[in-house]
Amino acid sequence: MNATARNAIRRMTAAVRTAVQNTRAAWYAALNGRTINDALAIGWLIRTSEMLDRLFIDLPDGQQSWYGRHVVKAYRATHGRDPLKAWVQHRTTGRWIHVYVYAPDDKALIAGLWSYKATRPVAAALFSETA
Repeated sequence: MNATARNAIRRMTAAVRTAVQNTRAAWYAALNGRTINDALAIGWLIRTSEMLDRLFIDLPDGQQSWYGRHVVKAYRATHGRDPLKAWVQHRTTGRWIHVYVYAPDDKALIAGLWSYKATRPVAAALFSETA
């Protein structure tokens, strides 16, 4: 076996070892690119703007980003790490942006509604009716 083949095998072995030892990184790598966009398209993962759309909450982009910051803070407090990130096109500018994505039933999405002052009244109206 020549040196090039040995180096290739070493690189592949190191990559597999890293993926096995670090499952979060392996999961993110597996979901990155086309696969994570497919997960967004079929609803396995959602963005904070989609959560607001599902609840019929209409906020300008600046306020949506503040809601997203509150959700990230709640997610970090709950899970002790950052949520997954995905590249998506911005809905108004069309530029590609990096955003956090969540499972649709993640409790951080609801906690963000309660902690952000612009969405707190809506959250109170939505969840006081069900109680």
